[in-house]
Amino acid sequence: MKELIEELERWGADVIFGRAKGFRATLMRFLMRALSGVFRAIVQIRLWRYRSGAREQKYLGVQVVAIGNITVGGTGKTPVVELLARTLRDRGRHVAILSRGYKSKKLDHAQRWQTPQGQPIPSERMPKVVSTGSALLLDSKFAGDEPFMLARNLDGVAVVVDKNRVKSGHFAVSQLASDTLLLDDGMQYLDLAHSIDLVLIDASSPFGTEALLPRGTLREPPKNLRRASYILITKCTGSSNADLIARIRKYNRTAEIIECTHGPIHLENVFTRERQPLEFLKDKWVGAISAIAVPEAFESSLEKLGARVEIRRRFSDHYRFSRKEVEIFMQRCVERDMELICTTEKDAVRFPHPTSVDVPVYFLRIEVEILEGQEIWSDLISRICHPPPAFQPVLRHRDAYRA
Repeated sequence: MKELIEELERWGADVIFGRAKGFRATLMRFLMRALSGVFRAIVQIRLWRYRSGAREQKYLGVQVVAIGNITVGGTGKTPVVELLARTLRDRGRHVAILSRGYKSKKLDHAQRWQTPQGQPIPSERMPKVVSTGSALLLDSKFAGDEPFMLARNLDGVAVVVDKNRVKSGHFAVSQLASDTLLLDDGMQYLDLAHSIDLVLIDASSPFGTEALLPRGTLREPPKNLRRASYILITKCTGSSNADLIARIRKYNRTAEIIECTHGPIHLENVFTRERQPLEFLKDKWVGAISAIAVPEAFESSLEKLGARVEIRRRFSDHYRFSRKEVEIFMQRCVERDMELICTTEKDAVRFPHPTSVDVPVYFLRIEVEILEGQEIWSDLISRICHPPPAFQPVLRHRDAYRA
């Protein structure tokens, strides 16, 4: 069953991106396009309900910064969340990251927690606490890939998982003394009022396939960028983004724009945590295995670093490798004389330990570097760290929710 679901997910992605050919794929694209019209109507109605006040937003009395995008996957959101959380932590903020924990497993039993007064918190009010900032409490299976990765990399930052981010935010404020909430993948989560909306756009594919879900990869029409307070153009190569910025300005004339790149800084062994410089990949025969939204970008980055990527194994986004699958892939690499196996950091957190490590396995550690707009970034940090007196989160402007 797991293999069948994996195959269907991959075929669905091939249909969306036009890689799948034939009558079935063409028919599916036609049906998906019709459903995209329904999806657009649902998005418009939902936004109208928040704009009109028919659906209430919750205020927790602290800074709530939403980091998100208008496309599904692949914008480099997790490294941006990590950079923002680390910077705010170093500036003295008590940060909690709120995530929905996509594809994480449900706990067999809710975690036990007592209030400072010694009163137990009922299980229905308990989110999943991945990290308190000082202790890592859950693994990637129950936390989800990105929440676990963030918790492991960020000492002093709490990570809390629940589909209901109002519940997890209230817990973070009342039980973990958080004064700054980062709403991971939060642009479309509107039950909790945002103080700031930080929206990411991938420079190489800014609006995905230019079609709404399910036919395309857009979660919302591009005009909904009007809700953004700040826009980060990610994965820049150093070339001009003037045309993209001009298009962004058609949808949002006032948001501050920052240009950044997501670059590898070193290789790290998945099992021993040994680090190697990027030059280590030069002329190495490599097997690449990943389960991310855009595997081509990962494989291309390996080749740009001088690796000879001979074997490629791609799974659907967030797929949890089995030990058997890893061992089969490793055996292929042994038979083809591969010198190492490379994966992504997100995949590394759920990489099972094979019975025997016959080929060393490394992941690429990626970090964000700001190319243009460092002063804007600094102003953003100051705005969060030094809110005005009697601060109360408010909507940026009501017209931002106009469908």
